[in-house]
Amino acid sequence: MLETCDISFKEKANIFSFEYLKCILFISTIESDEYIFTKKLYSKLITTSHILEDFLDFHGAKKNKDWVFYRELSATIRHLSLACYSQRHTLNRFKFYQLENGNHDMFKLEALDTLKIIQDSIKLAVPVILDEARRLDITIPKSGYDLSYFPGISSTEQLEHNIDDTMVKTDQKKNLTRIASEFLEVIKDFEQFAFYERYDLKTITGLVPEKINEVIIRSYEMKIHNIQSSFDSYVVSTRHSSETAILNQLRSHFSIAFHILQVMGRLLHFYERHLYDTGLKHVYKNMSIALSDLIDPDVLLDRAVNYCLFYAGKFLSSGKEVATRILNENMETSEIEVGIPKDRGFHSRPSLLVAKIVQHYGGEVNLHVGEDQFDASSVLDIQWAGGKIKKEEIETVTFTGDSRALNDLVILAGVNYGEDHMGKGIPLPKELSYLI
Repeated sequence: MLETCDISFKEKANIFSFEYLKCILFISTIESDEYIFTKKLYSKLITTSHILEDFLDFHGAKKNKDWVFYRELSATIRHLSLACYSQRHTLNRFKFYQLENGNHDMFKLEALDTLKIIQDSIKLAVPVILDEARRLDITIPKSGYDLSYFPGISSTEQLEHNIDDTMVKTDQKKNLTRIASEFLEVIKDFEQFAFYERYDLKTITGLVPEKINEVIIRSYEMKIHNIQSSFDSYVVSTRHSSETAILNQLRSHFSIAFHILQVMGRLLHFYERHLYDTGLKHVYKNMSIALSDLIDPDVLLDRAVNYCLFYAGKFLSSGKEVATRILNENMETSEIEVGIPKDRGFHSRPSLLVAKIVQHYGGEVNLHVGEDQFDASSVLDIQWAGGKIKKEEIETVTFTGDSRALNDLVILAGVNYGEDHMGKGIPLPKELSYLI
């Protein structure tokens, strides 16, 4: 049973602020603009600001004019530190990622620049936080942490890899087929956000939050995280070095896209919840200010879109070839013979449905007409096949490739490819509901 504590709110405010303010004091003593915060410092900022924010929320600080700004500042530190932590992780791990061949110097420079920009936003809030603590009569620690308390995560040596993890798990091929298919589906869906020239601020503000927002980005972040979790749980490396390399490539694309989207989600949350048209003003040094006067929302929006969205799309897109190769090397294949669409053959509607089934699973499927072979994921190829079928009066055709797609093609052929004898669409079986 929970009991009420006799310690007053003010005394607890001091307790819950202490370690948080020690971090803030430490940052205030940093004079060099070249110093990059370590993951340990970001972690300390995240945990101490979070517990302070929870404490203030529990006591209704959001609705109290004296405490609301102090609470908003703790939320600012938490969300910006979360973004920085993920960004610093990406920079630390980048040399271990096995991505496609190419020059990534521009990405690394922009990634570091983005980290510095968000870190500078944290530094801008530091003197204001200390002033607010003094105004609220919160005890400021005598000193901040020492620099040695926040070492970097890397050292000059790596531990020996001496655990044999090369045993292939049960159903590894099946799991790889599923994981690669799910990743390809995410890639295809994310293509709606692709762009090739950086957006200006007017364009960005037209996108955020109406078309691109925290909820949308978090949904992709969660999808990719789930795919990566499945990979780590059900797939292991094998002794075959070429297979190990491509599996590591696939996971590298999961990982870097996931961490970039983490940064974007935090920046959009902070923008939408704390900066975007909140109308909330606070009295600070006898003047009325908003968080947006302290932290520039335009700068954070630019990084959220022109860095995060741009590179998330880029690394997802570059992972498409790897995922497709893994899918085609591991999927179960088979062969079916089915009838052609009655009355009108492979015109636009049945061709489109066949192609959508193949595209849905992502594996390779070919349509065979006599000695000729056509790509069943291409509407145009299927229609070319349709011309040969009609000319030679062929009644059945063969599909080979991904068994999952072929199973659905059997169902589609069983309902005459979704058409009646007049060529009009008819309801599809529930197994093919994804085509609607």
